[in-house]
Amino acid sequence: MSKQPKAGAFADEVKKKAFKKLVDLGKDVYAQLLEEKYPEFQMPLRTSTNIYYDQKIRQYTVGSRKVKRSARNVRHLKPFLQTLFVASFAARDLIEPGRTSTLRDLYYSSEAHMAKMFGNQSESDNIITDVEAIIGMAREDFNIFPDARSTIYGDLTVAFRDKKTNQKREINLTFNPDGQTIGPTLVKSDFVKTSADKVICIESGGMFQRLIEEDADEQFNAILIHLAGQAPRGTRRIIRRLNSELKLPVYAFVDGDPWGLHIYNVIAAGSATAAHLTGLTTPDAIWMGLTATDIVSYDLPTDNFTKGDTTRTVQLIRDPRYQKPYLQEELKKFLKLKKKAEQQSLTSKSLTFVADEYLPAKFKEIEKLQKDGKI
Repeated sequence: MSKQPKAGAFADEVKKKAFKKLVDLGKDVYAQLLEEKYPEFQMPLRTSTNIYYDQKIRQYTVGSRKVKRSARNVRHLKPFLQTLFVASFAARDLIEPGRTSTLRDLYYSSEAHMAKMFGNQSESDNIITDVEAIIGMAREDFNIFPDARSTIYGDLTVAFRDKKTNQKREINLTFNPDGQTIGPTLVKSDFVKTSADKVICIESGGMFQRLIEEDADEQFNAILIHLAGQAPRGTRRIIRRLNSELKLPVYAFVDGDPWGLHIYNVIAAGSATAAHLTGLTTPDAIWMGLTATDIVSYDLPTDNFTKGDTTRTVQLIRDPRYQKPYLQEELKKFLKLKKKAEQQSLTSKSLTFVADEYLPAKFKEIEKLQKDGKI
């Protein structure tokens, strides 16, 4: 990381690409109108019949089937116009002036342009997803974000262009003792330097703060990321960038239940709802735990499996994303044990137990599993 990036280089590249694709969509519709044709466009079909797990790229993706949206079809007219509105709003009102919008903001902004463009936010969210599918880029790339809730902490210096001065600005992500919110600017910032050699993703805010207090970032030479449950897509994007650009291995430390394991695997292999996108997954991410073995070995406080937990575990055992020997073994142990535990149950040993004993032991265990070819 000796070469210093130009301030905002990554963000500028994404901005130009997204802007061009959105404008090209409008130009294509305009060209069809000039030819006195009913304008139309195509997008990948996003139903379950056209979504599959691609073993080569190790994520869910869409197949070759397309769906057409045409102004010729009366039923298509409203979503056709809604799609053009979102594309125009993103290009003209967001990317060009350098603004961002939340999903909620876009829903309300539509009323300032046209009378009741969307019936509810769910409708506008679906159209945003359509635009993603049409141009092949995530909504975050055209400056539409959900409310930020994840945080990051560790020795990573990032650079971005200050919106007020238009000058390069650098910050180190240890400057905020509670962690820095992973918002639009941070997701697209340039990585300048880091001393970290790994990333630890943590499900709960309590455990994230516990590890900051115990200086786990220094002890394990790690960048810590609070997932806040299932990681938002911006968080998954920055995790992937840390892995692909800085070559940092990624570890997921989540609750000991099938839902925690699913949180890990959305990071690793993506989800069906984002199958039309690439660049959000980290296929080599490793699940640290809590495992079923951990629950027994450390005699942790537990809750009984519910019927839903059992059903979900059976589903994961059959899911193509969970076929690694290590994952299969632990899922079957969960099914036999019929117990689950939160990651914070480890503090029943002591407040420092996770940093002093659990994580060091897990890194050694993972190293052995890797040598044995189970991960």
